[in-house]
Amino acid sequence: MTMLHICDYGSGNIHNVERALVRVGAEVRRCTSAEELDNARAIVIPGVGAFGDCISALRERGFEDPIRELAASGTWILGICVGMQILATHSEEFGIHRGLDIIPGAVRMIPGKTPDGESLKRPHVGWSNLHSGGAHWEGTPLEKIRQESPVYFVHSYQLHPADPNHLLAYARYGGCDIVAAVRRGRIFGVQFHPEKSGFTGLKILETFVSLAASTQT
Repeated sequence: MTMLHICDYGSGNIHNVERALVRVGAEVRRCTSAEELDNARAIVIPGVGAFGDCISALRERGFEDPIRELAASGTWILGICVGMQILATHSEEFGIHRGLDIIPGAVRMIPGKTPDGESLKRPHVGWSNLHSGGAHWEGTPLEKIRQESPVYFVHSYQLHPADPNHLLAYARYGGCDIVAAVRRGRIFGVQFHPEKSGFTGLKILETFVSLAASTQT
């Protein structure tokens, strides 16, 4: 059974994420301290709420340097919602906040108007379909789902990767393209909530578990 470590820094739907991972065949270790990440082969970073609060809590628990080191060593990493956003260089939510800079880019508010100038509700809450971005889906958690598969979002901000090749998928909201997933090597981030996205979400998590298992000994 594949072991995944979840970073529990007091933010995110930890229980729901853990339950979904167990359902798709993972053995899960919930980590509340940096020491528990030692020798991790795959980690999941959830996150819900404001970027500044999440990154501060992550740093207070001592996770920042271990996550950077694991990313550099080739560990499989999946960030979910704000857990994806904190992989960026910085966020503009309620001021400028420094991120982990693992996937270079900026976190900015999603559009407030449609291309026709009509008001667009924020946050973006509900189901939207996934479309391929600059990066191929092969070898990623999305490789076993179909184009335009629906997933569930709850967010007002998105990560704009500095390198367009790091854009894995986008969704359309009110006629606007919203960054839905990013990828850099074995590091992935999804803005949507796979644990709330039904069959599609479980398939994404199952594929991430399988990818991590393929390199574990």
